[in-house]
Amino acid sequence: MSVRTNPNLLLEMKKYGDVNIESCFNCGNCTAVCPLTTDNESFPRRMIRFAQLGLQQPLLSSKELWLCYYCGECTKTCPRQADPAEYMATARRYAIAHYDRTGLAKLLYTTPGFSIFFLTLLAVIFGWFMYTTHGPMAGDALSSIDFITPEAAHLVIFIIIIVLGGLWGTVMMVAQVGKVNRFPKGVRLNWLGALWEAVGIEALGQKRYRGECESYTEPQPWYLQKWFVHASIMWGFLGLMAASLIDLVFNITEIKALGDSVPIWYPVRLLGTIAGLLILYGTSVALIKRIRKTDESTSHSTLSDWVFLILLWFSGVSGFGLEISLYLPEEPVWSNWISIFHIAVAMELIILAPFTKFAHAFCRTVALYFHALKPISDTNTE
Repeated sequence: MSVRTNPNLLLEMKKYGDVNIESCFNCGNCTAVCPLTTDNESFPRRMIRFAQLGLQQPLLSSKELWLCYYCGECTKTCPRQADPAEYMATARRYAIAHYDRTGLAKLLYTTPGFSIFFLTLLAVIFGWFMYTTHGPMAGDALSSIDFITPEAAHLVIFIIIIVLGGLWGTVMMVAQVGKVNRFPKGVRLNWLGALWEAVGIEALGQKRYRGECESYTEPQPWYLQKWFVHASIMWGFLGLMAASLIDLVFNITEIKALGDSVPIWYPVRLLGTIAGLLILYGTSVALIKRIRKTDESTSHSTLSDWVFLILLWFSGVSGFGLEISLYLPEEPVWSNWISIFHIAVAMELIILAPFTKFAHAFCRTVALYFHALKPISDTNTE
């Protein structure tokens, strides 16, 4: 079967990061030291060869691209200083932009000026909407996350257009990776087992990140290890999202309007508090590591890396500001402004998820699923 090549693939990828794999002479050292390498999965040597040969489709369809956690071991031991770890990160950015048919992801990754302008514009739009419909200008104190109102029609349409465009990109990713990892017809597959391993054991439990990928030249305490910092951000975001959705459905913070504050030990409030602490801790440590460039994985920071972490950090800080205001005798005026800021940041994070670094959370879970998917006969004999 013929394979179409793209001779400009490497030049295109250079727009998305510090790619220097021209220096690679395919010695295989990176694959030898990578803790994730198996007989069927070659990290990151195969991905490098795809780029060098212009094999765009095999690169974009590979699940191995998303299984890498950027531990940096391959870069440490590369005899040519080709920095294969940063290449893998660049390839993931390139893949996210390629899956997105709207072109927004490409602009956000490759055009810093546009990225800053667009992010600022979105923040202003969301902030102005919250201000005019729920803030002081509307004469309505914002005591809960309740922004689904008739005035939201135009904003909702705008959000739907962006979200649908992003979802189409994720569908393209699933289709491409699934096509390459397809099993013959008639083979019984362990769908549920693969789903549990991908989501429960790997994505949430961080099994491979904690085990194979957590290697350091100098020992570090568990609370500073990469897997825990990464997990804190992920668990914190999921916890905050769950608490917000429960609050939105059951209007728990409306108790404040009735004259009673929700106790800190109330399940939903406690979930939000713990999740907020996790996301603040994880993002703070991650930002400090990037500022100090403590290891290979933080030595190359793109604008998308900074924006993602800063928005998450601001969402955590503003969320705690809101929580403090709930326990004051009277609701302070500044709580309205923090509410507007908090919801604007949260909306921006969620809506832009398919176009930014946030997309890797979904793409990695899909790749982990295909990695874990095996015929039932194989799972029974293991």
